[in-house]
Amino acid sequence: MAKKNRAGKADSPRKARLRFGWPLAIVLAVAAVGVGYFAWQAADLPGAFVPSQGNAHLQSATDPHPPYNSDPPTSGPHLQYLAPWGIHSRPIPRELQVHNLEDGGVVIQYNCECPDLVAKLTALVKRYEDRVILAPYPGMKGKIALTAWQRIDTFEEFDEGRIVRFIKAFRGIDHHAK
Repeated sequence: MAKKNRAGKADSPRKARLRFGWPLAIVLAVAAVGVGYFAWQAADLPGAFVPSQGNAHLQSATDPHPPYNSDPPTSGPHLQYLAPWGIHSRPIPRELQVHNLEDGGVVIQYNCECPDLVAKLTALVKRYEDRVILAPYPGMKGKIALTAWQRIDTFEEFDEGRIVRFIKAFRGIDHHAK
C-alpha cells in the first residue's frame, strides 16, 4: 500500500523511490568511506602484503606442504612450537619461523657475510625483549628481509628507520584467529 502524503493522496512512484533512495544512498556512502579508510590504512603500512596461506600445524619440518608464496615465508603451514626470540647465528627453518610470525613476531633476516650489517641489526634487535628475531637466511634473493604475518619488506642497505617502522607496525599482533 502506497504511503499517503499530507493531502491524503498516495505518493507518486518517483517520491516513493526518493523516500527509500536517500537512506540507501547514505548507507552506501558511509560504506564507501569505511572501505576507503581501511584501504588507505593498508596502503600506508610498511612492506608488501602477501595473501594468507592459512596457519595449519605440521608435526615436523619435513611434513609435505604446499610451497610458501613468499621467500622468506609470511604465513602458511608451520610447526607447533616457537623459535626463541632474539639473535640467532644459524638459519631458522621456514616452518618454524612462520609460527613466530603467527604469534605476532617480526623476523629480520640477512643474506651476506657482512659483520658490520649484522652488528647494526643485532644492536637494533636487542632493544626488544620479545617478538623480534634476527637470523641469517642463506639463498635469499636480497640482502635484508623483514617479515611479519602476511607482510614482507626486502632491501639491500641497512635502514634503521625502515626497520623500526616495520617492527612498530606489526610486532605483537597475534594471528591465531585469522
